[in-house]
Amino acid sequence: MSHTLTEENIQKLRDELEYRITVKRSEIAKEKLIAAAHGDRSENAEYKEACERFNANDDRIQQLMTIISTATVIDDKNADKTKLGINTRARIKFVEDGDEDIITLVTTMDADVKKMYISIEADLGKALFGKKAGDVVEVNAQSGKYTVEVLEIL
Repeated sequence: MSHTLTEENIQKLRDELEYRITVKRSEIAKEKLIAAAHGDRSENAEYKEACERFNANDDRIQQLMTIISTATVIDDKNADKTKLGINTRARIKFVEDGDEDIITLVTTMDADVKKMYISIEADLGKALFGKKAGDVVEVNAQSGKYTVEVLEIL
């Protein structure tokens, strides 16, 4: 699955990758050596735990490498400010019940429903991406369809 990310997101992933390869992997390897020195590895819980952490770290390294290499990088700095895009805030209205909210469209990495940071890969984010103030869109969500109006782009 390809992720749509900003250059800032990619840099955060690269930083995490670098840390996991250079620091975390070395720390866990040292822990494995210390635990292995405690004796029989077949009954050594510390050694097994260190091995599990080493494998989990390597799995995350592979995941990060895949995300970085397959991501679609978008420029959120020079985007059209009259349309909803990455890191764009808007006041919207849920037409059926009249509720209004201020949302920010973000990448999946930055999504936080409690803060109303909506991923552009979520149903609502997909429907709103590229829309302008005054546009009315139908959102096809798993729970059913609903209508949203873009009141203003902030």
